[in-house]
Amino acid sequence: MRAKELRIPLAKHFGLTEEEMNAWYPSGNGEIFLDRISWALSYLFIAGLVEKPQRGDYKISEKGLSMLSSCTEEQINEFVKVAVNAKTPKKDKNKGTSNIASHVENDERTPEEELADSYDRIKQNVQSQILTTILSKQPREFERLVVKLLQAMGYGGEIKNSGIVTKLSNDGGIDGIIKEDILGFNHISIQAKRYALDNNVGRNEVQSFVGAVAGTPSKKGVFITTSDYTKGAMEYVESLNGSPTIILINGQQLTEYIYDYGLGLQTEKVLKIMKMDMDYWDAMDNA
Repeated sequence: MRAKELRIPLAKHFGLTEEEMNAWYPSGNGEIFLDRISWALSYLFIAGLVEKPQRGDYKISEKGLSMLSSCTEEQINEFVKVAVNAKTPKKDKNKGTSNIASHVENDERTPEEELADSYDRIKQNVQSQILTTILSKQPREFERLVVKLLQAMGYGGEIKNSGIVTKLSNDGGIDGIIKEDILGFNHISIQAKRYALDNNVGRNEVQSFVGAVAGTPSKKGVFITTSDYTKGAMEYVESLNGSPTIILINGQQLTEYIYDYGLGLQTEKVLKIMKMDMDYWDAMDNA
């Protein structure tokens, strides 16, 4: 059988839901369950319990059949751990091991899952730093920041001076504007509230912004806060049914956008993960 053909029978065996079976890594880099199957097959192959009769196909070996009939699940797992640990290379002992069995001994996650978890922890830490830094700046700086963020996200396109922070004395409830065309017929109105994390934006504030946006030609607005919105505020926006069109962005979403678009951030490290080019290796004559 091929790895993909094992998805459904294994999902039934483990009692997985449709959502669990089809879940992807947060990065969008592959299906988690299929990745686990692939790693399990790799361990079984290294341990000699399955064979690869041809590219992409897996078959239980004679050794595998023998262990299935005579060993417990725990004994098979232990056999695989020992075999994989013995057959994979290790780094210098002073630098720790790099063998693929190291995570099997200590964790049920695959290397990709461990990498994704580490990435998420680092991202959450940086996002927390971003939010703390924003709260230490003047409200006016926050207004400039959100205008720059929307531009970084592609709003305003190639239009010169597409982002504007309105004057404090005459903003009419609108802190910034993104022009979507050269003549300014279409634009996005912005409201920016740099609030403490426990100070949620209420319905009245959102309603005032909606009134200001309703008076603009394009009737499109984005309300951005460092905190969050009350249930009443969110329900009010949903009741508008797009007239005018209002998008609410809270502190968590804000920092995610800043991180994903690299605004005010520097790339610290890039990890390059390689995989086998089977077309290259298949072109060689087999023994």
